[in-house]
Parts: sequence; structure tokens; C-alpha cells
Amino acid sequence: MLKRYPTLYYISSRAVWYFITFLAAVTINFLLPRLGPANPVDIIMARSASGLDTKTAMEKEEAYLKGFGLVELNKDGSILRDASGKPVQSPLIKQFFNYVKMCLKGDLGTSFLNYPKKVTEIIAGAIPWTLALQIPTIILGWIFGNILGALAAYKRGVFDGVIFPSALLANSVPFFAFGMLLVYIFALQFNLFPAIGGYAQDLMPAFSWEFLSSAAYYYVLPFFSIFLILAGGQATGMRSMCIYELGTDYIKYAKWLGMKEHKIVFYMFRNAMLPQLTGLALSIGTMVGGALITEMIFSYPGLGMSMLTAIQGNDYPLIQGITLLITVSVLIANFSVDILIGFLDPRVKAGIGSK
Repeated sequence: MLKRYPTLYYISSRAVWYFITFLAAVTINFLLPRLGPANPVDIIMARSASGLDTKTAMEKEEAYLKGFGLVELNKDGSILRDASGKPVQSPLIKQFFNYVKMCLKGDLGTSFLNYPKKVTEIIAGAIPWTLALQIPTIILGWIFGNILGALAAYKRGVFDGVIFPSALLANSVPFFAFGMLLVYIFALQFNLFPAIGGYAQDLMPAFSWEFLSSAAYYYVLPFFSIFLILAGGQATGMRSMCIYELGTDYIKYAKWLGMKEHKIVFYMFRNAMLPQLTGLALSIGTMVGGALITEMIFSYPGLGMSMLTAIQGNDYPLIQGITLLITVSVLIANFSVDILIGFLDPRVKAGIGSK
């Protein structure tokens, strides 16, 4: 029945695949910390229990075991133990369903390194920094890169000779290498911008002119380390698509009719934009990963630094929480672009793209 409505059929079929992908990602996210010979709590306790008395160490271990859902619990919430006094391991399938139930409630567990702080609290403190870095770079880089690519294809000549090699070079440099290059040139050599941090160390986060101006000053290098690479990639792709569109019959016919130049550019840009939307959907995961690596390079107080700290300290609940958040964000972003394509691509409306 949905096939009578090609756009709705296309969107619903994509939604099914994204849901399957989400279930697979949740399962992998759950299993990774549990694939080793020892459970995550044994690893963290081996590093953090030194210097603690026996009673405190046992209390800490019990809190970790319950927080990570590795053991069976009595009705009163205490850990169920066998005849020898060892905690009774919870079956893996039960652990999985408990993990899913907690996630659906918005409870991602308790951080090992920041106990008793919840993972959601740590993420809530880091995510505004990541969003402030990623959203402007993704939007502005996509718009700016596509405009430059279209102009390079249409104008050609010297303009294309400068734009295309520059965009190609920017697109071929990894995020971490470009970030380190900016730090070396503008922070270490010329001392124009700070090398690390999100704001001056003597300030506390607050909605004040002093703090906001400091955050903006520290924001410059991380922003351009992502923006220039993203804009270069979009410009390269858009240039290729526009060159293809300029060779099509409808453009030649429009020129033969004497249509105004700005209208020709508009039609060319609109038709070349559809593959760029698909390319944006495919590259969102790379952009997210690149931004997190950039945060690590600049010690920017976002999810990237939280992830690095969690990995260094074997803070498995925090690692799982951040990974799950990134996975969900990428899936939602990709699905949103697919919905947009469903409404904009005439092939989908005609039922071609939904078969």
C-alpha cells in the first residue's frame, strides 16, 4: 500500500534499516567491554584500589558491580552471593536487557573515574562545547564549500585554478595533522592563539563578557581546523557535479534560449545539490570523528576530551555512554538527510529511488 506513495515508502524503508543499524550498534556497544577475560570492574579496581582499606575497597567494588549491572541483586538491592561469598554473575542476556532498559530511561550508568557522578551529568557538561564546535563548522563548511565549488565550475579560468587545488589539498589532509599544523604555526611560532583549552584557566564558566570573549579566542583554531577541511571536501565534490550539469542538454538549451545567467546557475546548483546532500549524509560520521580528534588535540572541553580521559582510565560506562550518543546522533543526522532527499529528489517522487 505504501508503494502508492513513493516518498513515504522510501522514508519508511530507510527508517527500518536505520532501526536495525541502531540495534546492532547498541549490541556491539554493550559487548565490547565484556569481551575480555576479566570484567571491567576487575580492571578498574586493580588500578584504583591501592591505598584503600579492605572495607572501602569492597564497598567501592560492590558499587561498581551494581552500577555496571554485572551481578544478581537481592530484593533489598544488595548483591547476591554464592556459598563461598563471591558475587553471583548475572547472565549476559539479562545484563543486555538491563542495559537497554537503563538506556531507555536515560540512565547511562555511573562513571568509574568520577564516582558517584552519573555519565549523563558528565555528557551534559561536555556536549554544549562539542555542539558549539561542530554545528557551525558543519553548516558553514557545507554552505561555503558548495558555493565555492559551484563558482569554480562555472567561472573556470584563474578562479578555478586557485580554488580547486586549494580545496583538493585541504580535503586530503587528516583532521589531526591539520590541527597540529595550525597549533605549530599560529600558537607556537607566532603566538597569535592559545594552543590548548577552551577558555582561560583562571576563569570559571559563566554567562559573562569576560568568559565568552575568552572562549571565542580559544575557539578560533579548533574551528578552522575542521571548517577548512570540510569546506575543501564539499567544494571538490560540488565542482565535479556542476561540471557534469554544465554539459547536460538542458543547460545547453537554456543558454541557446538566451536565459539569464543567474537562472542557469540556479538550476545547475539545485540539481548538483542532491548528490551533495547524499555525500553530506555519508560524511557526517567522519565529521563527528574528526571533531572529536580535534578536541583531543586542542584539549577542548567537549566529548572528545571526555572520551580520551575515559579510555585512559578504563571508565567503561562513560565510554559506552559517549559512543552510544555519537551513534544515535550520526543515525539521526543521516536519517534527516534521507528524509530531505525523499522530498527533494524527483526520482524518489516518481518511485524510481524507492524500488
